Amino acid sequence: MAKVLIISSPFFDYQKSVGRAFEELGYEVRIETYDEPIHPFKGILRWRHKLASSARKEELRRRSRERYDLFIRSVFEEFAPDIVFSYNGTILLDDTLDLFRKNSKVIFWMYDSVLRKDRERCRNHIDHADAVFCFEKKDVEYYDSIGKKAFFLPLACDITVYYPPKKLLKWEEKDIDILFVGTIYTSPHRTKILKKIVSRYPERKIVIYGHYKPYFKTPVKWFFREKRNIFKNRNITPKEVNALFARTKIALNIHHEQTSFGANQRVFEASGAGAYQICDWNPFIESVFPSGEAGLYRNEEELFALIDDALINDKSECALNGYKIITSSHTFKVRVQEMLREIGIK
Repeated sequence: MAKVLIISSPFFDYQKSVGRAFEELGYEVRIETYDEPIHPFKGILRWRHKLASSARKEELRRRSRERYDLFIRSVFEEFAPDIVFSYNGTILLDDTLDLFRKNSKVIFWMYDSVLRKDRERCRNHIDHADAVFCFEKKDVEYYDSIGKKAFFLPLACDITVYYPPKKLLKWEEKDIDILFVGTIYTSPHRTKILKKIVSRYPERKIVIYGHYKPYFKTPVKWFFREKRNIFKNRNITPKEVNALFARTKIALNIHHEQTSFGANQRVFEASGAGAYQICDWNPFIESVFPSGEAGLYRNEEELFALIDDALINDKSECALNGYKIITSSHTFKVRVQEMLREIGIK
């Protein structure tokens, strides 16, 4: 049986989703999950990093990478994988990647843009890998501009986590009018739109999960935060998200500012769970939903028109068609098969 070693930061447990996909394809899987920005990021090490100067932080990261390097080399030698897969791989050293490639294929899937200043290490991994896949097409274009080959490959739906309930609610039985799940405090764009929606639809049941005014950033704003019945100001588990999708008429998706041609996980998860999704437009997302399976908007006027429409008209058929698209063409198994083809494994 072929083996794959998965090395990843926690990343919402998507490393487990990739692992399940490889297992479905007949691979023996071992997953090693590391903390960021240093490993392990807990106890005294966590506070030592938080309180350190910038120069000291980098020194702690360097030492962390060196310690982890010894560990992961021993894992590699013991497990002897045919493939090494990593999301981003910030903790991995280039010499170690070269060592892996003597006996294994090395794959990276970049969930953060490699153009970010703090992702220079990830950016240079392309010289030490058999294939690099990127969530963002602009990263592929960057690599192309410097004469290097990368592949555009957006995220996917883990159909073992996101799926419709056995007994579907009728449209009129859904008790949540508008649901948003995602980080808010790092995105002024999301914050602005969500506030406008809350103001525009005061009689509707709107539920918003994700850090909005988190205590760990601004304790005073956290204490005086408004509309707590709407802005829950906390993260929830995928299981909870999936259950909420089943009760929701409109699963609202607003991309973070860093996304220009790609798709966040909610594009696949909301429709994979059977919810009707309203999402900001880009060419790729339109290619996924070419016939109105999701409501796509280019500006606030179009957004409010789509919301108004979905609040009075049953969108169950659109949601079903979107579900069929995602579960047939955008699962983790499909993505892993694409990766394997690119490295010459069928």
